[in-house]
Amino acid sequence: MASIVLADVAKSYPGKESAHILKGISFSIEDGEFVVLVGPSGCGKSTLLRMIAGLEEISGGEIRIDGERINETPPARRGLSMVFQNYALYAHMSVFENIAFGLRLAKVPKAEIHTAVRAVAKMLQLEHLLERRPPQLSGGQRQRVAIGRAIVRKPRAFLFDEPLSNLDAALRADMRVEIARLHKQLGATMVYVTHDQVEAMTLADRIVVLSPNGVMQIGSPMTLYERPANVFVAGFIGSPKMNLLPASVAEGALQLGEQARLPWFGGIPSGSRVTVGLRPEHLAPDPDGPLRGTVALIERLGAESYVHLNVAGLATPLVVALRGDPPREDSAWAVRPAAGQIHVFDEQGLRVDSAEPGGIKEVA
Repeated sequence: MASIVLADVAKSYPGKESAHILKGISFSIEDGEFVVLVGPSGCGKSTLLRMIAGLEEISGGEIRIDGERINETPPARRGLSMVFQNYALYAHMSVFENIAFGLRLAKVPKAEIHTAVRAVAKMLQLEHLLERRPPQLSGGQRQRVAIGRAIVRKPRAFLFDEPLSNLDAALRADMRVEIARLHKQLGATMVYVTHDQVEAMTLADRIVVLSPNGVMQIGSPMTLYERPANVFVAGFIGSPKMNLLPASVAEGALQLGEQARLPWFGGIPSGSRVTVGLRPEHLAPDPDGPLRGTVALIERLGAESYVHLNVAGLATPLVVALRGDPPREDSAWAVRPAAGQIHVFDEQGLRVDSAEPGGIKEVA
């Protein structure tokens, strides 16, 4: 396996508006680590993955694999395997032939190819499908064939470019488990691109959150969930997304809307404008709660419901994740945030530490 280092990597397209797609991207991936690149469409995450693979030229900075600069190294000599969103299988070949294709190009002896393909097919539960062709397979089976073709080459690292986006919800969940199992079994370095933050949270050792402005934060899934460094990460990580509410700082409190006041002690002067973040799952019903309003909508999802609460003075409803019986629509209702679960961001959108006991420390 391999470590990967990106140092001030940039990508631009001369002569086009918004030519700088990526600028100043720097982070490292440890040997055997599963790193997920996540962000909205257009932030450059797939472009960055293709630059690691050698399918896109690097406009600036450098990429190193195990300490070796690979900026000008052809893709075939980088020792990487890539799994694409569209599978990229040969429809006229059998599953066996698709998995074996790279080994045959490398002129590996037939006996070795047969042994390697059979071993990978057993690992991916494809043994009974080796004689079928891709049009005879389901979406999940095709994706396993594409992963098998990558595994059989024994690459230095695996690159995944939104591999599950063409699958339905049930298959996506199954394949997430499959990919996590493979990572544990192979101990492989994996770099995975997705726009789905649920995939990122469930698969990653570390997540790199990208925006059109570059890297927003790097950390473990729970670090990003519990201590988002800025408003962008706070709004992107978590499902349902965090409530982000405009507020002002009062003496020992945050003023939200016309009447709601939340106790808070931070290093911002009174009168300052801030953004308050409240996760739906950290709000609980309380008849004496400071966030009071009228229930506008209830989304019933079975064991859990999302209650949309109109609070006077707030432009958007407050979303509350609730287990148990929800209130009636149009009824008066009040909630309270859990202790230590009030996130505050300054006018620049950066996290502000709380001085309260149990407050969340600032993340650099």
